[in-house]
Amino acid sequence: MTKQKLRVAIYARFSTDKQRDASIEDQIDSCRDLAAREGWQVTGTYQDRAISGASMFRPGIEALQRDAKAGKFDIVLAEAMDRLSRKLADIAKFHERMEHQGIEVHTLTEGKVDAMLIGMKGTMNQILLRDIGIKTHRGQKGRVKNGKLAGGNAYGYDVLPAVTVNGKSEHGDRAINRAEAEVVRRIFRDYAQGVSAGKIAEALNLENIPAPRGRWWGTSTILGNRERGTGILNNELYVGQLVWNRLNYRKDPDHGKRVSKPNAPERVIKTTVPHLRIIDDALWNRVKARQGAMKTKHTDVPIWDRRRPKFLFSGLMTCGCCGGGFSKVSKDAFGCSTARKKGAAACTNMTVIKQKDLETRVLNALEHHLMDDEAVRIFCEEYAAERNRLQVERSAGRADLERELKQVSTDHKKLVDAIVAGVPAEQVKDRMIALDARRKDLERQLSASPAPDPIRIHPSMAKTYRTRISQLIAGLSEAERMDEAKEALRLLIEKVELVPVPAEATPDGKPGLAIHLHGALASLLRLACGLPVHEIVEAAGQTQKAPRKAGRGEVINEQSEASDYQSIDIASELILVAGAGFEPAAFRL
Repeated sequence: MTKQKLRVAIYARFSTDKQRDASIEDQIDSCRDLAAREGWQVTGTYQDRAISGASMFRPGIEALQRDAKAGKFDIVLAEAMDRLSRKLADIAKFHERMEHQGIEVHTLTEGKVDAMLIGMKGTMNQILLRDIGIKTHRGQKGRVKNGKLAGGNAYGYDVLPAVTVNGKSEHGDRAINRAEAEVVRRIFRDYAQGVSAGKIAEALNLENIPAPRGRWWGTSTILGNRERGTGILNNELYVGQLVWNRLNYRKDPDHGKRVSKPNAPERVIKTTVPHLRIIDDALWNRVKARQGAMKTKHTDVPIWDRRRPKFLFSGLMTCGCCGGGFSKVSKDAFGCSTARKKGAAACTNMTVIKQKDLETRVLNALEHHLMDDEAVRIFCEEYAAERNRLQVERSAGRADLERELKQVSTDHKKLVDAIVAGVPAEQVKDRMIALDARRKDLERQLSASPAPDPIRIHPSMAKTYRTRISQLIAGLSEAERMDEAKEALRLLIEKVELVPVPAEATPDGKPGLAIHLHGALASLLRLACGLPVHEIVEAAGQTQKAPRKAGRGEVINEQSEASDYQSIDIASELILVAGAGFEPAAFRL
């Protein structure tokens, strides 16, 4: 009987570290050669290009782990362990996950990976990763001391080609870009003369002058943060002073993103580069003097270090015209930030909305419109019926697999007993091999098929929702419950879209803003199914949302990870939309 081929998934990664020169294609070809020699069937390849192995937040490795859960292969094959990860904790966790799925991990250089090998090689790879960082930092420091930029480029300069010195390519030289340098001088002159950063940005946008990143100029692009040295007005390179190592960057282990923190002053390196000067000292000092005198209104906080207060819906409001954010424009009103900071060329929505009016209308929509009785009744009936149907099918399919596995195990045991009783092994060998292969296949399918959920979503959740949303709104006026209520209410909202409405379409004959409330279905269902508020907050914190793009009233479907909560078995992420403006409310899926 023909032996079933093992299925193998190949993973390759090309790091940004210059110490590794092997290409993705070379790694895959080498792995294919080994798979052919071993008689393995390659079922898929996964790759990450120019991504460091210091983090597991990589699209290729994440896709591989998802397919491992689906039982799509039996072996993971890579060129070396450091292609999977350079961090000991990450490679150990990856191996543990694969082992749980019954999947082996092999590499060309180390062979089959086990716990002992991970301990030795994982430690060596992590030490190597740290050494690479130290050596890279040392090299950048030497480059800066020689008057060369360690990386990146600032507005106003061109990157010059590398030059060969003693047989090695030297990078980091810059030259002044005359057109951009004139824009820099204009910004400094206007600001020193009392023009606000917002007005400067608006004028540049109206003249179609490209911003540093090719989009619109904004207040933050110009002001930045004085203490961190960000923004046009704080770049000391414009006065011929190259500053390096002002900030240090470390990856947050929870989400893999780099987080910056200021270094101690003694660790900051400064080098004079007079050939890169764009601004004279007199103009620079006038700008610094104006910055030093400016404070955020009604506070003693410097303008570049202001911290905006957190309101109930701050960060959730978006402009219906440009998609930009809404922020406080006066003591008690919100307006489009893009229209005010980047000018009419970017957005023309100058209509404002009072904070009290906004919060009243949104909370009213959450409590009444977002859970319209008839719409919720239909949704709950259809949702519960479909989920129950799928769950019954899945439960039936799992039961069939479990019965077959029990029978296969029994038959295999009988054959073993027959051999013990004296039946020649040659007579039952092929049958035993076939039963063993089937047993492994059934176990793989069962591991990929989750156990049935004991709880079903029922239409009565609409009543629970209305009761609990009323309790949360009431909690906003109670000191001990205010913070928890605010956080829970914010989690129920995907975004609050504010769309301008002309005067002729409003009841009072004045221009206004219609509010389109986009609800976050996952959190809404958790609340409606009776989960405690702290569990709703924790679940939302664990959910990593992919970027979305949708017009008003559109539905977004995105495959998501299976919920940890059995009462919320959501196959995809949706958005509920309800109107809270001048038109009747709408509840759509």
